[in-house]
Amino acid sequence: MEPNKASSGIELKSLINCFEEAAPHSLQESYDNSGLLVGSPETQVHKALISLDLTESVMEEAINKSCDVIISHHPIIFKGIKSLNNKSLVERLIVKAIKNDIAIYAFHTNLDNVANGVNGKIAEKLGLIKTRVLLEKEKPFKKLVTFCPMDHAGQLREAMFEAGGGHIGNYSHCSFNTSGQGSFKALEGSNPYVGKEGQTHFEDEVRIETIVPQYKLNATVAAMLKAHPYEEVAYDIYPIENSSRALGAGMIGELKQETAVIEFLEELKNIFNIQVLKHNQLVEKPIRKIAFCGGSGSFLIKHAFRAGADVFITADVKYHDYFEYRGAMTIVDAGHYETEQFTKELIHTLLMKKFPNFALQISDTESNPVSFL
Repeated sequence: MEPNKASSGIELKSLINCFEEAAPHSLQESYDNSGLLVGSPETQVHKALISLDLTESVMEEAINKSCDVIISHHPIIFKGIKSLNNKSLVERLIVKAIKNDIAIYAFHTNLDNVANGVNGKIAEKLGLIKTRVLLEKEKPFKKLVTFCPMDHAGQLREAMFEAGGGHIGNYSHCSFNTSGQGSFKALEGSNPYVGKEGQTHFEDEVRIETIVPQYKLNATVAAMLKAHPYEEVAYDIYPIENSSRALGAGMIGELKQETAVIEFLEELKNIFNIQVLKHNQLVEKPIRKIAFCGGSGSFLIKHAFRAGADVFITADVKYHDYFEYRGAMTIVDAGHYETEQFTKELIHTLLMKKFPNFALQISDTESNPVSFL
């Protein structure tokens, strides 16, 4: 894919902010190492190369094409590095990146854990409808409650919504509001918005409560404090048990019409350009519900079955997993690279919407380490 003709430089942190909006860093798994791995956020960058993996061939491609940032789905750094002496692949890549002023950014499991991320792209390619997250993240929300004068309730709510509060599924600006009377006494040295120092004051107030994603809590609280007229702001934060249909691992959806499993698998091979599929015993009935997880998702097999999936597609399935649900749910190993290959396209589209004049290029290098004879 050719880079944009009208290219302009931007600060690397602008790209990072775009990624944070789409799939916040806090959504990555505990074992992961997403984010900026090499480089400074303040660096001015002019051309990005998007890849699934970072290999020596990808690095050479970036150098030859004068790219100053590589955006890779898989991080190259997972473990601590004690030296940079070119002994390992990771060390060689880091040294080359530094020598050639190339920043490295990884956009990994946080992109897996949002509904419009890696798995959302797979759902789009498969033409599925009625999609939802397969294994929802536990307790991803907090409830934020505050109290303010009647005449400030509207602008305070808007500030909280703008910062990320009030989203429930496909609805925004969600809150519950009750009227009541608050009391306080301004002590010596205070500067009360209403009332007088040394006197107990009663004020007609609105209690505003809204739901906030955990990763947007700090920003929403900061926005609330800034917009609130009171010198000292009373607010509460509650843990809640709600899950989110938009955050979590894997996805399940439906085909537009029932089909024979063998016909679906042949279509899967065409869409993903796969020569060989590994699978367990095929279900004999027509299929409709398809569950899937890009990359290593065998931990979701039982969740796919419980959700009523006829077929579960993922990669890196272990031998003994194929014995599960034989004849009841077809388990398909379509390959790690193959199930994540559309992530490059996903990242490109995401950045193009935000930075239409920035030079973006999807890597031409084949980075799949697995071959078949």
